Amino acid sequence: MCGIAGMFRKPNQQALGAMLEALAHRGPDDRGSFIDNRVAIGQTRLSIIDTTSGGHQPMAANKGMIQLVYNGEVYNYREQRKLLESKGYKFETESDTEVVLNLYVEYGDAFLSRLRGIFAIAIYDKRNGDGNERLLLARDHFGIKPLLYVEINGALFFASELKSLLATELVPREVDSEGLRLLLNMGSVYQPSTLVKNVRALPSAHYMVIDKSGSTLKRYWEYGVNRVVGLRELPYEQQVEKFRDALIESVKLQMVADVPVGAFLSGGVDSSLIVALMAKETGGHVKTFSVGFEDGAGAPDETLEAAAMADHLQTDHTRVIVTAADMMSHLDRFIHGLDQPSVDGLNSYFVAHAASQSVTVSLSGTGGDELFLGYPWFAHMNRDFGAVPQPVSPWWKSLFGRRSTTPSDGIDKFREAFGGLYHCFGPKMAYDLMSSEHRAKVTFRSFSEDLSGADEMRNAEPLDRASVLCLNGYTRNQLLRDIDTCAMASSLEVRVPFLDHVLADFALSLPLSSKMAVNTRTLDPGASYSESGVKKILCDVARGYLPETFFNQRSKRGFALPYADWLRGPLAEIMHDTLSRESVIRAGMFNPDMVQKIHSDFLNGHRPWSHPWLLMVTELWRRKVLTAAL
Repeated sequence: MCGIAGMFRKPNQQALGAMLEALAHRGPDDRGSFIDNRVAIGQTRLSIIDTTSGGHQPMAANKGMIQLVYNGEVYNYREQRKLLESKGYKFETESDTEVVLNLYVEYGDAFLSRLRGIFAIAIYDKRNGDGNERLLLARDHFGIKPLLYVEINGALFFASELKSLLATELVPREVDSEGLRLLLNMGSVYQPSTLVKNVRALPSAHYMVIDKSGSTLKRYWEYGVNRVVGLRELPYEQQVEKFRDALIESVKLQMVADVPVGAFLSGGVDSSLIVALMAKETGGHVKTFSVGFEDGAGAPDETLEAAAMADHLQTDHTRVIVTAADMMSHLDRFIHGLDQPSVDGLNSYFVAHAASQSVTVSLSGTGGDELFLGYPWFAHMNRDFGAVPQPVSPWWKSLFGRRSTTPSDGIDKFREAFGGLYHCFGPKMAYDLMSSEHRAKVTFRSFSEDLSGADEMRNAEPLDRASVLCLNGYTRNQLLRDIDTCAMASSLEVRVPFLDHVLADFALSLPLSSKMAVNTRTLDPGASYSESGVKKILCDVARGYLPETFFNQRSKRGFALPYADWLRGPLAEIMHDTLSRESVIRAGMFNPDMVQKIHSDFLNGHRPWSHPWLLMVTELWRRKVLTAAL
C-alpha cells in the first residue's frame, strides 16, 4: 500500500519531489522516482509484501524501457507468478509488484483482467521509441484505491491524493462548482468529479492510455448477473456451502502479507464472520479493534458487543474509547487526512489510528451490506418496487428554477426513490445552498440524474440493481474513500474481503430469496438478524462460526458518533467560526443566509447534525487543505 504520483509529457523533478512529500504518510518505509525527458513518476512505499529492497519502486522491465509505480495489493499474485514462470519468466524478488509488471509485459493492457485485488497503477512504456511513449493509468474493480489526474498546459499529472496534486503549485486551488453541488446533495463528491476544479478521478474498473494521439479511457470489467452458471438453480443448502468456500478463499487471499494483519470488529455479522474465518485460518489470536465513546456520549456504544464477540472468537482485542478531548486533538489531522470533505469518516479515522499502533494491515467487513442486502433501504426498495420501473414524468420541473434542459434519460422513479433514502441536503437544498457564483456554473439535477452513472444494472431485478447502485454510489464515493484516506493518514492498509469481484459475481448470481427472507418488507430498527431476514445467506454461513444467541438477540444497527453533542459542546466555537456570515462570505462557497438558518435550526433542535457538520468540515478542508500553502 503506497502513494503514487507523476506527470507525463512535461516532467518536472521539483514538482515530483513536492508531490511525493505530500504522500509521505501513505508510504513511510521507502521512496523512489524515475525521470526522463517524457515522464517523471514516483512512489512512497508502505512495505507489506516483500519488505526488503526488492519491492522498491519504480520497478523496471525490458532494460528500463517499462517503468511501473503501483499502490495496492494483488491477492492472486502467487498464482499469476506460477503461470508466468511456466512461460519462462524469471523473478528476482518476492513482491507482487514484479508479478504485475511482468503480466503487463506478457499480456499488454489485457493484464488487468488477470488481477484480483485493490490497486492504482501507472505504467510508462517507451518500447516504441521517441515520440511514441505511452502512459497507462488503471484502477481496481470497485475503486478501493484512489487515482486522480489533471491536465495542465499539455502535461498530465496523476496522484493518489488531491494534496499531492496541489503540492505542485501548478494546479489552481479553486473549488469545483459541480463537485460542491454533489457534495451538498449526497454528502460526498461523486466521482469522477472532485472538489478541485479540473481534477478528475479515474473511474473504477477503467484504465486510461495517454500517448501522442491524446488519451483514451477504457473499461476492463463490469457488473453482471448469473456469471456463476447454475448457481441460482441450486438448492439453497448448496448455495450456502459454495458461498462459504468462496468467502474463505477471499479471506485467505487477503491475509497474505509479510507484516502483522488485524481486523476491525464492530460486533456486527459482517466483521464478526471475517474475524472468525481469520481465526480459523491462523489458528491463533487475531488482533481486533473497535471504537466506542466515553460515558454520557449521545451515541450508542457497541464496543461491549464487539468485546463479547472478541471473547467468543478469542481475539487479541483493543477497545478504543474516544473522548471529546480526543476528537478535538485529532480534528486537524482528520480534516487533512480526509483529502476531500465528507459527511462521515471520523469513525474510520479513529479505529484505523488505533489499529496502526499494532498492525500494518487490517481487514474490514465493508461490502457485506451492499452485496447481501443488509442496509434498511434495500427493504424499502423491495417493498416499493416489484418490477423494473420505467422512466416517469420529471416531477421537479415546475418546482425549481434553473435546471437541466436535456436530461440524459428522463427522471427514473427507481433512482429518485433510492436517492431519497440516503443523501445529505438533497437536490433542491444543495442547489440553493451554493453561493450565487457557484450556482451560476451548474445546472439543477435530480437524484435520478446524479445517480444515472452509478445505475449500471438498470435492466436487472430491482434489488440487484439497487445493490450495484449502492456500490457505485455511497460505497465507492463515501465509504471506501473515507476508509482509504483516513486509514492511510495513519499508514494503515485496509482490505475488504467482501469487495472481491469474484464474490460480487457470486452475489449477483443468487436469487433474491437467498439474500433476503421472502417476508422482509420493512425493517424494524430493533429487529434481530433472525427477525429481520436480512443478509440471509451470509447469516447462515456465519451460524457455523458464531453463537446462535447472536442472531436472535442482536439488533441491526448502524455505527453512530455523538456528533450532535460535540457540535453543541466542544465544537461549538469552531462551528460558530466556520459558519459565521463573515467566514461564509470570505470563502465564497455557500449562501450565507441559508448557512445562518441551518446553524440556528440545528441549535434549536430542528435540523440534523449532518447539515452543520458537513458545512463545517468543508470550510475546515478549504482552510487546511485547499488553501493551506497560500
